[in-house]
Amino acid sequence: MKVKVDDLAATVEKTLSDYAEDVNDIVRQEIKDAGKEAVKELKEKSPKRTGKYAKGWRSTVQKETAVGAEVVVHNKIYGLTHLLEKGHAKRGGGRVAGIPHIAPVEEEITGKLSGEIEKELKG
Repeated sequence: MKVKVDDLAATVEKTLSDYAEDVNDIVRQEIKDAGKEAVKELKEKSPKRTGKYAKGWRSTVQKETAVGAEVVVHNKIYGLTHLLEKGHAKRGGGRVAGIPHIAPVEEEITGKLSGEIEKELKG
């Protein structure tokens, strides 16, 4: 591609703008994929007494901006996540031990996310 000296600045600016847009698209998609992956992992690793809790995991895109996305992973059964993850007091005294299943998945997914973005950018 030949570029005249007078058009060099505009050409460089357009090329950088296109690259930034591509990077932002990749980041947004990888964040959404990470949310879906977290839901899949949580469905597998959640405690299963009746199965309702494990099946209740959802991933919702809260906000999408020019430079990224905000994804929230939540469970339909409000309030139960904290009790199962951290444990709780029993009605007659004593405590029920927590079953850590959310924190390990969060650490795993956030660790993978930057690697996946980097891999996509390298092509």
